[in-house]
Amino acid sequence: MTEPTTLSPAYRAGELSRDQWAAHADRLLAAVSPFTSPGGALVTLPGVEGGYGRAIDGLEGFARTFLLAGFRLVGERGEDPHGYAERFAAGIATGTEPSSPERWRRLSEHGQAKVEAASIALMLDMTRPWIWDRLDARVQEQVVDYLVEAVGDDTYPRNNWVWFRLVVQTFLRSVGGPCSLNEMRADLATHDSYVRADGWLADGADRSYDHYNGWALHLYPTLWARMAGAEDLAATRRAQDAERLDRFLHDALALVGGEGSPLLQGRSLTYRFAAAAPFWVGAMAEVPTHSPGRLRHAASAVVGHFASHGAPDDDGLLTLGWHHAWPRIAQSYSGPGSPYWASKGMLGLALPADHPAWTAPAEPLPVQEADVLRAIAAPGWIVSGTLADGVVRVVNHGTDHALPGDDVGDSPLYARLGYSTATSPWLDEESWASPAEQSVTLLDAAGNASHRAGFEVLRAPQVEGDAAAAVGVAASRAHARWLDPEPGQRDHGSGRRGATTPAGTLTTVSMVRGPWEVRCVRVEDVREGAAPVALRLTGWPTVDGDGLDSRLAPLVGSWTGGTATRDGASPLGDGARVPSLDGAVEPGRWLAALLTLRRTTPDPAAEQPATCTLDGTDAVVRWPDGVTTTTRLV
Repeated sequence: MTEPTTLSPAYRAGELSRDQWAAHADRLLAAVSPFTSPGGALVTLPGVEGGYGRAIDGLEGFARTFLLAGFRLVGERGEDPHGYAERFAAGIATGTEPSSPERWRRLSEHGQAKVEAASIALMLDMTRPWIWDRLDARVQEQVVDYLVEAVGDDTYPRNNWVWFRLVVQTFLRSVGGPCSLNEMRADLATHDSYVRADGWLADGADRSYDHYNGWALHLYPTLWARMAGAEDLAATRRAQDAERLDRFLHDALALVGGEGSPLLQGRSLTYRFAAAAPFWVGAMAEVPTHSPGRLRHAASAVVGHFASHGAPDDDGLLTLGWHHAWPRIAQSYSGPGSPYWASKGMLGLALPADHPAWTAPAEPLPVQEADVLRAIAAPGWIVSGTLADGVVRVVNHGTDHALPGDDVGDSPLYARLGYSTATSPWLDEESWASPAEQSVTLLDAAGNASHRAGFEVLRAPQVEGDAAAAVGVAASRAHARWLDPEPGQRDHGSGRRGATTPAGTLTTVSMVRGPWEVRCVRVEDVREGAAPVALRLTGWPTVDGDGLDSRLAPLVGSWTGGTATRDGASPLGDGARVPSLDGAVEPGRWLAALLTLRRTTPDPAAEQPATCTLDGTDAVVRWPDGVTTTTRLV
């Protein structure tokens, strides 16, 4: 395998062989070997101790690398030149031995053990002939005793965690251990309650849409249905689950950038190329409308993007970060072993070499074929991808990791108005307290920006007009407030809680076309005594050397332009900056600005200044490419 920073363009094109994928996996597994405890039960990787302590760090490192080793064993039908079966069997025996100094924290001792137990149970099922069936009876009993605490435990959070209890109980059922069919059926019903439009699922009751759709909520149904203890329960579900996955992939494929980057949005971004998992799951499930060659190419593009940008690092390790180590990207549950959930993105190695996912010709991503403009109903996103530079943008009027009407702060990972495959939200502490990039806010006298989480959706995203003059449209209304965050909050990705002060009501309408968005804004009222000093619009964030052109130009209203800069705010690099416009607070008046994000240099002869006319009902926009559109405001 070539060094991770020098992968050939063929890797990005999805043309590397399965042998080269396997070599990449073997390099990852070899790199963690020196950090394995003497008995094999703990893989404690270098770095600052995670928020749950070293014992959990070691368990995570074991369970998540076991995923990768298990995929290798299954895809090779048990051929094991690297001794993975023996290596991980020894760790299982040691970790489940109650008197061992390396024993795993039990499920009743720490919640995170419930997550890792599911990976262990899943891999024991998938690799059954080569590991479980060869464990002696005493060790098998230890494993059952370790996992059985999942039965009757009603403390699993009601989100993607329902699959952790279900997978463990399914394995226990397959080996004659204790289980509760009522709990298993209840977990399936809970999962079904999260189903939303077009194959999307919410990660819980909140408007929580992120990569967990692909690397958890669509991954587990397909893998679980193949478990030995799931056959009867899965029989009536397989077709529907595959249909949902097939529809979700229609959108998921369009959200991968032309250079292979996933969308930088949502929590647990340090899992990186786990974002490739749904494409392999689609190939496993044999979804009808996406070719195995396209699905493999999408997975290759994602894994290749990270490999060519420093992940894994020169030592073959995955650190807390995005491209390179950047610990601030972690949530409070993250430790040095957490990034190895990225193993899910290499699920394709569980498919044998003669599977169509490996033999079919590669087919390009949607943004590698043509410009993309579509509306995704469930998360409330307008998606715009441009063939010329491969950038995929999302304008967000439906996701905030909150419930409508919630009085919480904005999470930079969820509640911003825009995300892309080329930019990152600012993730420094100041940006959690006072929204900076991709926002419409009211400023108080101290310069604090208001929050919008809990906003009302006014217009679900849709694409209007014919192909030549298509425009994506969405709108929302926010009851803006300033936040004084409570100190010492643990970060699970949600917005901060604290005392809030009402500021006013903001209505925002987005019209999207190519690399542009026309953003129309109206202050509808100002709360008595609030006295905001300015209305602020901010654009796309960039960093030094990224080659991006981010602009924010006034169209309607009197604005003062500026640029905010900050160190240490972005995992993509130094010199983080974002353009801004400040205007007077004029309740009842519509204002507008043009946002631009692109990597290409425009031809001055091919573009003209954009204009926007607002009459209180419609917005008439002449776009830089000369096309004119008319859009109802609200």
